[in-house]
Amino acid sequence: METVLATVPYTHTDDLFIDGTWTTADGAGRTMVTNPATEEVWGSVPVASVTDLDRAVGAARRAFTGSGWRDLAPSERAVYLLRLADEVEKRSEAISHTNTWENGSPVAETSRAGSNAAAIFRYFAGLAPHLEAPDVRRFPDGSAETVVRQDPVGVCALIAPWNFPINLVVAKLAPALMAGCTVVIKPASPTPLSIRQIADAVAAAGIPAGVVNVVTGNSAVGDALVRHPGIDKVAFTGSTPVGRSIGAACGELLRPATLELGGKSSALVLPDADLADMQKVLIRTCMRNTGQTCYISTRILAPRERYDELVDMVTATIAAAPQGDPMNPATVFGPSATASQRDTVLGYIRSGITEGARPTTGGDVPSGFDRGFYVKPTVFAGVTPGMRIAREEIFGPVLAILRYDSLDEAVGIANNTAFGLGGTVFSRDEDAALAVAARVDTGSIGLNFFASNHAAPFAGRHDSGLGVEFGLEGLHVYLKPQSVHRRIRS
Repeated sequence: METVLATVPYTHTDDLFIDGTWTTADGAGRTMVTNPATEEVWGSVPVASVTDLDRAVGAARRAFTGSGWRDLAPSERAVYLLRLADEVEKRSEAISHTNTWENGSPVAETSRAGSNAAAIFRYFAGLAPHLEAPDVRRFPDGSAETVVRQDPVGVCALIAPWNFPINLVVAKLAPALMAGCTVVIKPASPTPLSIRQIADAVAAAGIPAGVVNVVTGNSAVGDALVRHPGIDKVAFTGSTPVGRSIGAACGELLRPATLELGGKSSALVLPDADLADMQKVLIRTCMRNTGQTCYISTRILAPRERYDELVDMVTATIAAAPQGDPMNPATVFGPSATASQRDTVLGYIRSGITEGARPTTGGDVPSGFDRGFYVKPTVFAGVTPGMRIAREEIFGPVLAILRYDSLDEAVGIANNTAFGLGGTVFSRDEDAALAVAARVDTGSIGLNFFASNHAAPFAGRHDSGLGVEFGLEGLHVYLKPQSVHRRIRS
């Protein structure tokens, strides 16, 4: 397969992807792009104006109703998605390097972004037969029947976060396109350049003009897009406070919204857990992407009789993982994505120390870094449920280890949170782990590991959001049913 190398053909750009082409923005403002590992400003993008938003939404509307993206058979749309998957995969290296330069995620993480995005497109392309299968339901008295049709919602605003700027767009884009919707994508302000690789792939795949549009800018641009009269649905991943604001706006406008928000998940370690096996998956399960992952289990709940043993294992594992240049394939922990996020994480570390928790490793800014938004990965022992580091989402490399005396107490601690996104149960007895998992009030939970499955729903509860991504359920949020009642023909 042809490969698009990791060159940077754009750094300071003036254009937006509207109606199938890169076109000069009307807006005069600029958003600077900073490499968090070096603090070097290496790029910039325009801040879209109201005129730019009108053009992007108008192009999406014309592609939806005029050129008829919605009128293609699902199997025809699937062909486009498969082409798009191939084009994205060609750009895997460019996506990886641009992503790392934008947000500091180590290349060990970002190198999988392109192939994972391609797999998401291919999964949703494979759902075409589901959309084409007839759905006929009888009246209870047998006198008539109903044909249930599924229409695409319409023009969708897709608003992405900075921690996984490709895959968390594609998780929305793939089902929206498969459903027959058209979209306007607004990436997060710190990560506006890697999404250009997706737009270029869209053009190369021959997807009709206007089906996919990309605008850049600040939070005001996102708010204007959410409230634009031409938008039919909003899909957002990001913080809970911003999600509440978007949800309020969509409620006022009676506009459907999918909101994938924050988390404060728990790894519940049962007394029989194999700590050697847990150690193998610890970082990916509890501190993935330098702790900048919404579903990771940043609270570890340990039985009293094994508490010290577990603290020692976690501390040694985190302390031994290399931190440094995110472009080095051996690096496990990179910098925080922005200066403000670094300061937020350091504030939580200070809070933990003030409230009496004990850092067993980390607890400060690492030595040996002249530049970059680095925070030393930190493990806290002696954490109690009321501490801020046990209650609030930190979104950085900080783990809190709490002690419990009984299984009921452990489940109570796990559920004593405003969030409900992820979680893990560690035990040698899978049946026992499954029984515990059923008691944890969360949208997803893993037994002895955690990972996302494109074929299974990913949904938050409580302050972790509304709606669902992935699986058939994630496709249906981009569809609206129509029931057609008819007499049964003899």
